[in-house]
Amino acid sequence: MAQPLLRLLSALLLLSLASSLRFDLQSGSPKCISEDIKMNAMAVGKYFVVNPNEGYPLPDSHRVSVRVTSPYGNSVHHADNAESGNFAFTSSEAGDYLACFWTPDHKPPQMMTVEFEWRTGVTAKDWPSVAKKGQIDVMELELKKLEDIVTSIHDEMFYLREREEEMQDMNRATNSKMAWFSFMSLGVCLSVAGLQLWHLKNYFERKKLL
Repeated sequence: MAQPLLRLLSALLLLSLASSLRFDLQSGSPKCISEDIKMNAMAVGKYFVVNPNEGYPLPDSHRVSVRVTSPYGNSVHHADNAESGNFAFTSSEAGDYLACFWTPDHKPPQMMTVEFEWRTGVTAKDWPSVAKKGQIDVMELELKKLEDIVTSIHDEMFYLREREEEMQDMNRATNSKMAWFSFMSLGVCLSVAGLQLWHLKNYFERKKLL
């Protein structure tokens, strides 16, 4: 009873931490997908163009170019005119990583479907290899998975808290700047109004209307 329960919990938690999707890509129109990855986290991804005609070779027009970049614009993976591919890296920067897909422009435009799976953190581990190297049984493997998942969730919560604090600091700094800008704008408006009144007073005095 305990073993199936552990497997179910592991599967649910792993699914919640994994990112897998299928999307349509039109020629000439790039599409980017972002993933928020913390520092020193493992990330693996794989992608392939879905064959529109099963049982037949993939058309020559169904090729994609892919580039994965870090939050600061550094390239961690690049491929041109690929049917499929995969990548793996350990993040050296924290933030949003971008995976961009595009195809050459065709006339008329062509549509293709891409399957893309992106795993980070504990979901990126090769668990069968871990079990083989460590010579552990199924129960120990499931417990190891749960332990790593809980640790990953714990680290993720602290990471999100740090990001929240950064956003709050940024909001406070922005609000402070906006307050100073408002006071300066009010001062400028009052100064302009005073100059206009002074100019009108002088004008009326010269015209002997006052």
